[in-house]
Amino acid sequence: KYLQLSNFKTMNEDIQFIIDSTKEAMENAIKHLEKQLQNIRAGKASPAMLGSVMVDYYGSKTPLSQVANVNTPDGRTITVQPWEKNMLQEIERGIMLANLGFNPMNNGDTIIINVPALTEERRKDLAKQAKAEAEHAKVGVRSARKDANNDIKKADDVSDDLKKNAEIDVQQMTDTYVKTIDDTFSAKEKEIMTV
Repeated sequence: KYLQLSNFKTMNEDIQFIIDSTKEAMENAIKHLEKQLQNIRAGKASPAMLGSVMVDYYGSKTPLSQVANVNTPDGRTITVQPWEKNMLQEIERGIMLANLGFNPMNNGDTIIINVPALTEERRKDLAKQAKAEAEHAKVGVRSARKDANNDIKKADDVSDDLKKNAEIDVQQMTDTYVKTIDDTFSAKEKEIMTV
């Protein structure tokens, strides 16, 4: 009798491991989505817009954030204050090479970027881009669900009732994460479309 109980415990641990792994995979899909959405520009200026800019710092490619302070004094302007004045040209070049559509102005002290207002067409394109990222995240969540259900079916020494309950748990998790993705996308879409 004691032996059966210990088997029951490990069997539950197998299912719990599958559930935990699935949750982690789904959370990673959400984190990836949030990171991707940060790179999609909404109407307001934001330091994240220059996140991809690399600067030649004494011969090595370095992220802009490691050689300068990037600020947004208002919703239409980004200022870049280098920690070393001799980096102004390199930073300006890095911004141009990043091909972000910005026209940096160097006043000898700081670099000022005026962020142009987005056209209606550009807003729609960005919203489509955000939607594609959301769909990509949903694919990740559904893929995690499929893997979990396959693992549950293959689990040895697990009662059919326990397998059914685990599959229900996985589906509820999937529904929760898909709703989170939809909510995250809706918020980003609103941010993009707000003039």
